[in-house]
Amino acid sequence: MIKFFSASLGSWLRRTWAAVLLTGRVFYFLFTRKPDPRLTLDQLMETGPASLIIALFTALVIGMIFTIQVAREFQALGAGSLVGGILALSLGRELCPIMMAIVVAGRVGSAFAAEIGTMKVTEQIDALYMLKTDPVEYLVMPRLIACCIMVPALTILALIVGLAGGLVIAQSLYGIAGSVFIDSIKTFLAVWDLICGPIKGVVFGALIAIIGCNWGLTTDGGAKGVGQSTTAAVVTTLLAIFVANFLLTWIMFQGSGQGASVIGS
Repeated sequence: MIKFFSASLGSWLRRTWAAVLLTGRVFYFLFTRKPDPRLTLDQLMETGPASLIIALFTALVIGMIFTIQVAREFQALGAGSLVGGILALSLGRELCPIMMAIVVAGRVGSAFAAEIGTMKVTEQIDALYMLKTDPVEYLVMPRLIACCIMVPALTILALIVGLAGGLVIAQSLYGIAGSVFIDSIKTFLAVWDLICGPIKGVVFGALIAIIGCNWGLTTDGGAKGVGQSTTAAVVTTLLAIFVANFLLTWIMFQGSGQGASVIGS
C-alpha cells in the first residue's frame, strides 16, 4: 500500500513539474508564434457555445437556490431588501467563476486529456514531431487561448442568468419587488466585483487547458492509461482551481467592503 501511494505521488509530482515546463513553453509561443486561426476557432466553439446550455442552466439553478436559502433568513431579520445585493456579490465574486470553471473542467478539460492522451498512445504525437510540428504550438496553444477567452465569457453570462433566476424567486416566493431587488444589486455590486469574476475566469481557464493538455501529453499505457490520465486531469484541475480561487480571493478582497457601510446605514 505504501509503495503504491509512493509511486502515485511520484508520478503526480513528475507530471506537475511537466505542467510547469509546459506553461513556460506555451506562454513563450503565445508571444513568439501566431496561433492557427482554424484550430483556435474550433476550440473556441468547443469550449464556449458547446458548453453554453449546461453552464447557463447551472447558473440559473444556483441563483435560484441561493436566493431561496438567503431570502428566508434575511426576511426573518427584516433585511429582505438586501437579498439582491448579497446574491450579486456571491455570484459575481465566487459562485459564477468557480461553477463555470468546474463545468468547463468536467466537460472540456477531460476531453483535452482524453483526446491528446489517445494521440499520445497511438503515436500521433510522434508523427507531429516527424512532420516538424510542435505539439505545444499545434495542440496546446489553441486550447489555452480558447479557455482563457470562453471561461470569462461564460462567467459574465452566468452572472446575468443567475441574477435573473434569483429575481424570479425573490418576486414569486418572497414578495420582494423587482425594483427593490435591482436597487440592492446596484448598491452592493461595484465595478471591481464585475471585473474580478472574469479575471478569475482567465486564470481558471489557463489551469484547465494546461493541466488537461499536459496530462494528455504525458499519458502512457494504452487505453487504460488514457482513462487514468483523464480522471487524474480532472481531479488535479479541480484542486488547482480551488487553490487558485483561495489565493485570488485573498488578494482581491482583503479588508472591509462597501457592504459594511450599507448594512450599517
